[in-house]
Amino acid sequence: MTAANAQGCGYSHMTSTPKPRYQQLKEQIISRISSGDLRPLDRVPSEHELVGSTGVSRMTANRALRELTDEGYVERVAGVGTFVADLKAASHLLEVRNIADEIQMRGHEHRASVIDLESRPVAPDIADLLHVSAGSRVNHVFLVHFENDIPIQVEDRYVTIDFANDFLDQNFQNVTPSAYLSLIAPLQEAEHVVRAKMPGARIRRLLKMRAKEPCLVVTRRTWVSARPVSFARLFHPGSRFELAGRYRPPGIANSHPQDSNIVELRNFDR
Repeated sequence: MTAANAQGCGYSHMTSTPKPRYQQLKEQIISRISSGDLRPLDRVPSEHELVGSTGVSRMTANRALRELTDEGYVERVAGVGTFVADLKAASHLLEVRNIADEIQMRGHEHRASVIDLESRPVAPDIADLLHVSAGSRVNHVFLVHFENDIPIQVEDRYVTIDFANDFLDQNFQNVTPSAYLSLIAPLQEAEHVVRAKMPGARIRRLLKMRAKEPCLVVTRRTWVSARPVSFARLFHPGSRFELAGRYRPPGIANSHPQDSNIVELRNFDR
């Protein structure tokens, strides 16, 4: 790709902003990857091409590409060029699958009951996690997932409006919020925290849990274009689920080719 071609593909001369110029350049490239304009294994403009098309220094272009490489967005091949990483091949060690897919893999039926779907002012703790101001409005969905009509997960999810402005128009009885968000943009970064806690009365009632039974809570925050766009709390009955997984270090042959490095929730009652 020539410098002229890079210019035509959206790398315009950047105006001054509070962000460092290398960060601006990184976000431009990440945006093209997120939108599908640059696909896995596509060639990314070289340092020389970025210097010519954006007006940044060679040092700035080098830093942007180096950090994108370190963060896993691109791969640099000596003497060949820089290419968009194949994110499907480089999966995260910790992966919690879409609950509907998990249920279908067990040969069972999934359905969901939506309780709340609205835009609402966000509380300070959630605002901090999504990097928005306290009181800002965000999209919110609260629903129950069922496996063969048994409630197995309560999903309490917040999504920034500018990332998913048609969120409230979706039918989450037919497609899970996780699947819908994956269609908007590919997952670039995820953070999971797992803890056991005693649920409140509402969660206990929705999941039909016994008195004094703890629940397993997975909190999940996801990033696109280097910013958090979604935060979810996923509640599961503690007596019916466990967290399990298999790890294979890089470069070691997989003795079970059908398996990957995953951590998943397993239903005890099947």
